Amino acid sequence: MVSRQRQRAVATLGIAVMAGAFATTALPSTASATSPAPHSASVSRTPSTPVYLNRTYTPAERAADLVSRMSLDEKAQEMNSSQAPAIPRLGIAAWGWWNESNHGVNASTITPTGNATTLTNTTSYPSDLSLGSSWDPKLVYREASKIGDEARDTAPDNRLNLDLYAPTVNLSRDPRWGRNDESWSEDPTLTAALAGQYVDGLQGQTPKGVLPKSANGYYKAIATLKHYAANNSEVNRRTGSSDMDQRTLREYYTKQFADIIEQAHPGSIMSSYNEVNGVPAAASVQLMSDLARDTYGFNGYFTSDCDAVYEIQAGHHWQPPTASAPLDQYGRSAYAISAGEDLDCNWGYHDQYSYGNTVPTAIAQKIKTETDTFNVGDVDTSLTRLFTARIETGEFDDENQVPWVRAARQRLGGATWTSSVDNNAVTETPARLAQAQQSAEHSLVLLKNDKVGNAPLLPLSVPRNKPFKVAVVGYFAHPQQLFTGGYSSIQAGAGAANNIDAYTGIKSAIEARDPGAQVDFLPGVTGGTTAAKLTTVDPATIAAVKGYDAVVVVAGTDASTASEDHDRTTTALPGAQASMISQVEAANPRTVVYLQTVGSVDVRSFQATSPAILWSSYLGQRQGPAIANVLLGTVNPSGHLPFTWYSDDSQLPPITDYAIRPSQSEPGRTYMYYTGTPSYSFGDGLSYSSFRFSDLKVARTSVDASGTISATATVTNTGDVTGAATPQLYVTTPFASAAAERPTKRLLAFDRVVVKPGRSARVHFSAPASQLAFLDEDSQTMKVDRGAYGLQLAASSSDVRARASVQVTGQLGRVPTTVSVRPVQAGDAAADVAQRVAFDAGVRIDPQVTVATDDEALHGYISKGRSTPLPQGIRIRYQSDRHDVVAVEQGGSALRAVGSGVATVRVTATYHGATVSTSFVVNVAPLQITSDPAAAFTVGSAGTFTVTTATTQSPTAQEVPSLSVLGKLPAGLTFTDRGDGTGTIAGTPAAAGTYTVQLRASNEVSPTATQKVTITVG
Repeated sequence: MVSRQRQRAVATLGIAVMAGAFATTALPSTASATSPAPHSASVSRTPSTPVYLNRTYTPAERAADLVSRMSLDEKAQEMNSSQAPAIPRLGIAAWGWWNESNHGVNASTITPTGNATTLTNTTSYPSDLSLGSSWDPKLVYREASKIGDEARDTAPDNRLNLDLYAPTVNLSRDPRWGRNDESWSEDPTLTAALAGQYVDGLQGQTPKGVLPKSANGYYKAIATLKHYAANNSEVNRRTGSSDMDQRTLREYYTKQFADIIEQAHPGSIMSSYNEVNGVPAAASVQLMSDLARDTYGFNGYFTSDCDAVYEIQAGHHWQPPTASAPLDQYGRSAYAISAGEDLDCNWGYHDQYSYGNTVPTAIAQKIKTETDTFNVGDVDTSLTRLFTARIETGEFDDENQVPWVRAARQRLGGATWTSSVDNNAVTETPARLAQAQQSAEHSLVLLKNDKVGNAPLLPLSVPRNKPFKVAVVGYFAHPQQLFTGGYSSIQAGAGAANNIDAYTGIKSAIEARDPGAQVDFLPGVTGGTTAAKLTTVDPATIAAVKGYDAVVVVAGTDASTASEDHDRTTTALPGAQASMISQVEAANPRTVVYLQTVGSVDVRSFQATSPAILWSSYLGQRQGPAIANVLLGTVNPSGHLPFTWYSDDSQLPPITDYAIRPSQSEPGRTYMYYTGTPSYSFGDGLSYSSFRFSDLKVARTSVDASGTISATATVTNTGDVTGAATPQLYVTTPFASAAAERPTKRLLAFDRVVVKPGRSARVHFSAPASQLAFLDEDSQTMKVDRGAYGLQLAASSSDVRARASVQVTGQLGRVPTTVSVRPVQAGDAAADVAQRVAFDAGVRIDPQVTVATDDEALHGYISKGRSTPLPQGIRIRYQSDRHDVVAVEQGGSALRAVGSGVATVRVTATYHGATVSTSFVVNVAPLQITSDPAAAFTVGSAGTFTVTTATTQSPTAQEVPSLSVLGKLPAGLTFTDRGDGTGTIAGTPAAAGTYTVQLRASNEVSPTATQKVTITVG
């Protein structure tokens, strides 16, 4: 068994030729120190190629070397996302971390400050909630792969700004949430299965979450899961606290993050604005360190929401238990970074402070945080994560080595893409527009299809070359501007021409079948151009629809209904649209209702009288052909609801109530706990076919808690047309007492299969039995109830077709799932240093190993004052790729830094026959000159240029360098070595000119560092 960390680590290491043989020694839990083992010579550095530009080193090693070459001020600036500035002397370009691709690339940080710039004419796909309705991971993967390609096409130089703030994986627990269109579903398992494939596709991985050989070790882009965690009420999203018990937090609000980390290894996670149980998420050790890193195995970097670090002070006025007063601008940075917040998205709701201008002062103030006394080791750890990601995208390497760059430039034909109305929408390629249409087709959910006369109303029967009249009714059928949801790009010129609304798509499709058909648009409602203003039913429309053979009513919501920072106060259709639907149906019973909304809406006024109802969330720019193809039967609808469709607002608790289990006053949330009767159930969705689900068989009727539940079933198409079926497997706990508050059922697995008429297909379900676990509040570990679990083969959560059972025995806690480290050196405990990257030469290294087991218990080092013993019998194994830099000591008791350089140490933990692993980078005795390579003086005026160096964060006497200048300084200038790692070139130059000298820094343990400096006297 490998850890959740390991797959991404292996992919990362894959682009480097690992220099030197690994030195390995077992480390029993009772081992003691012994003498150093012999070690071989490492690969020598090429003097002309610094480590950070040398591909024979791993990205993490290169990042550690690059970080060591920066001054503290430069390090701090590189932790800002809007933008991280260029450092020309190191060849570092300005990098904008804030880029968006929620349902297509739509924004990029292309200015030095400010919010991300919304892009013009990039492909707009259906929203996440629409894709969630597809229940189709393969479809999501295909779409996300194309989004990643377009991210490369539109990125500056096809190699910068490749961190994308997507996907949003907060759960749609309340239909009134203003950003429900960004969510995938109310269910953690479904969300993880779909959004995990988004991560894989965007990052250029296979559907199994690993880089293919063709990637040459580089990621196409970096996906960012957001918003972590429990952040889906806009009314208090920036300053409120999402309060809940630990069961709810672990079983629901972080579960999808855990599963996506395990399955897809995202490069980044965005922490949310809100507090969770009184602690701002942007400074939460529990969320970022205990759960994401140590328990779930996340090994990417954390970014704040924009500007969540600011809100720690300005909105939350947070005073940690360890602080004597609410945090100021320095305290907020210290607490956030030490908790794990690597990047400060420092625009949005901002003030004048950021990581960039507070970190040096915060270090100087020696601020005591929950984990340590804030120090440069915290900063180096964050910077190494950030630059590892940048190196993994190929930023610092020749473009011929990076296949994603080559492919983008080939697609663009040598042109440079610009965000402009004049760009001819060149990245909205036929293949991407076709994908947008297919995604929309798979996202449509058929909720009702009654007979009108002798046959179901849908699909519409369009005659060939006969009189046929169709009315397409409703403002949203043919709006002035197509609304495609939040985080959409701007469509103008050629981009706008690629937008096809419902009326245009339906008219084109019907006329293609029957050129003589008449397809008319009727407004239905009037009063304005937003949903909120559509307050009047158009009487002329009602009178006219009586004369049509069929009517398609399109109703919906838009940004005036709900959006970021704006929840709905009601699930009622905005304006007079519900009344319009009822009046149209009364006038013409052959009426199809299509709802395109941010989430579920109140349908009680027309649900009973509507013969056919279709639903989707926002369908993107090619929605017209997709809607038409489903209406006419060219495409058989296959979507299923990814949420519970509550009947009305009275069934909903307050939106700020984050509890999901029912109580005496509330009916509970989601299909798992809701005790009322919804309008439609989670998983509902009809087809033009009919399917029989049968022959449910469990591979093993008794499974250990750490084992796997496997089952098969047969799906038979009993209809007349080919269709896609989505059999769903739910699990129940019929043996549990009411006091245990177990859910009614939980989605365990699902499959999607296309079956021809009269044919059958076998489907397969598989899930680890640990997915059945619940959090035990007393031990704060996950436990699987022992007993006979019910398995339900179903078409939806309320439509069960077959049943079986599986007995679960044993207990969790004997299988390691992740291993993580926070390495320090001797003396750091006394100095209150919790983590570092740079190590002194000759010191012992303590990796501070943490092992998580499958019951989500943490063992070993957790954080200051919270460590526990490793389980009896666990074995730790160390490996060093450069053992003249880091030696694994004989007997396996410790690691030792033995010589200058960078090395990777792999740590494996073996327990009860299962092994997990991780790695960390060590930079031993780094020595760099960090001052600018250019100095300017004025003839006849006194001036000073300061030479700075960087070495370990607490240099020993042997590591403090001596400085000197080789070459002739301009007359009037002299050099002074201050003896503390700095020096000055100072004086009053007598004559103008340009001079070049070489600075030299040397100590007793590191290779000599040199730097050419150009001195200009003007």
